[in-house]
Amino acid sequence: VLESLALTYRDAVTGLESILQKQIKVIHIVGGGCQSELLNQMTADACGKIVVAGPVEATTAGNILTQAMAVGDLKSLEEIRAVVRESFSVKSFEPRQTTPWSACADRWRELPSE
Repeated sequence: VLESLALTYRDAVTGLESILQKQIKVIHIVGGGCQSELLNQMTADACGKIVVAGPVEATTAGNILTQAMAVGDLKSLEEIRAVVRESFSVKSFEPRQTTPWSACADRWRELPSE
């Protein structure tokens, strides 16, 4: 299941890069899924990108901070990002073993999707 998720992230990032005509350098994984260090490392390896994991409570934080901006306590997206950086810890995962994932991705794409 984790390998499938990592390969799905790889396909999604590759698709976004193609559409945007821009290289994505960092993948942010937030919410409950960011708690799996194995998934985070697999994603970094499968995608060949740095993965930043956290915060776990991203949805709640985003809701509260958006409300703070709506009532004028925060003035911009940059201020919201600064509050998140100062309030939550994140962990980075560097790609380590990317080569085996290319062959795995080729085999995975050939599997029936049903």
